[in-house]
Amino acid sequence: MDPIEHATPRSTTLAELRASGWRPRTVKAELRANLLARVAAGTPVFPGVVGYEDSVVPAIENAILAGHDLVFLGERGQAKTRLARLLVGLLDPWLPVVAGGELNDDPTAPVSPAARAIVERDGDATAIDWIPRDRRYAEKLATPDITIADLIGEVDPIKVAEGRYLSDELTLHYGLIPRANRGIVAINELPDLAERIQVGLLNILEERDVQIRGFVVRLPLDLYMVASANPEDYTSRGRIITPLKDRLGSQIRTHYPRTLEHEMAIVRQEKHRFETEEGTPAVVVPAFMEELVAELTHLARRSPEISQRSGVSVRVSVANAEVLEAAALKRAVRLGEPVGAPRVSDLGAVVASTVGKVELETAGDESPEDRIVERLITKALHTTFSRRVSVDDLEGVVEAFEDGFTVETGDRTPSREYVAWMREVPGLSIAVDRLGAYDITDGAEEPAVIASAVEFLLEGLHLARRLNKDRIPGGTVYHR
Repeated sequence: MDPIEHATPRSTTLAELRASGWRPRTVKAELRANLLARVAAGTPVFPGVVGYEDSVVPAIENAILAGHDLVFLGERGQAKTRLARLLVGLLDPWLPVVAGGELNDDPTAPVSPAARAIVERDGDATAIDWIPRDRRYAEKLATPDITIADLIGEVDPIKVAEGRYLSDELTLHYGLIPRANRGIVAINELPDLAERIQVGLLNILEERDVQIRGFVVRLPLDLYMVASANPEDYTSRGRIITPLKDRLGSQIRTHYPRTLEHEMAIVRQEKHRFETEEGTPAVVVPAFMEELVAELTHLARRSPEISQRSGVSVRVSVANAEVLEAAALKRAVRLGEPVGAPRVSDLGAVVASTVGKVELETAGDESPEDRIVERLITKALHTTFSRRVSVDDLEGVVEAFEDGFTVETGDRTPSREYVAWMREVPGLSIAVDRLGAYDITDGAEEPAVIASAVEFLLEGLHLARRLNKDRIPGGTVYHR
């Protein structure tokens, strides 16, 4: 059980709330206490975030315990927004507010004019509402056209038309940030926010006042501020003004997965899953193909031909895994097989899912992205093969081809033919077993997985210059 998933007294009036022993606390104190409770219980603070356990997560924990607002600095696809949203899990499950208040008002210290009037009028009989933690999170993507009215508020012309004076605070319509009072405010891509708007944030977060149409409004808001920024934008397209950056207590640098294992774990977690309808083939993905997809992304992140300032997101790996599964499913349906598994011959499909997610360092060639991605695919396949297979263990396979054995592989070759080749070629069955092709089916012989393993081994031997390969139009490949 989550240590902060405790029951909260459901008082209905201010008198009942006080009698229950409830005491108000700031958002930062709430986050701090609930974080300590999770740490003491050994409960994951950010469930579902992979690869940050020893780097980013400890820095966030320190920031929360120190009472710091924070900014995440990192390239696209590094879970910055997800981390901000997961902070909601550190809030109390329920929060009492003045019923009819505008700004999640604390019943013991309301800040909005409407809530203050209600408490003044009803006293201990003031009605209490309880709001869940997910309604205490507000998020905004910063763009240059955002106005102070969007974030902080504006004079409501309808209220003025009703007869109220402009100097009356009740004429104001509050924006996103005041309405997130006693909660978390996240602003994505903060440098894209105009500097004059950032000055408005500075006032409302630090000085607790803001001018709306020349009217000074005192807003003693209780907020936890989270921002995100891309390093490229941070230095080029925009910047965080120095006074605001100074008040964002901790700057936390995120990063891409540092190991293939983390990359693969994220792909398994994030890839889209469809419910398998009756009669639709199942799709299984061998571990060596998962590793190949992850290796492709890691190579792209080190490639001098690809812009590392823009970054290569984990979404590349996720999209590539999804399109490989789609290709395997399509083949299984076409060939009438009950199970599909991605093969090396499917790798051409990942070009389309990769080129749109990377930016090149150089331009000028006609459609160079395709060729660059194809070279990376070849390198990823060779690297994965070299890591998983010893060519010396495949001497029997090489000798069989030297003696004239030939196979025809490709998208239209049924899986049962690969099984027949595996049994015919000396040593191929052992190599397939060592790749873990039987592990995925609990030791059973699944033709689709065997076909995937055989293609992987044959292509690896070709890249190791031990087999010849001829490709003919239509995608068919002859290994000899």
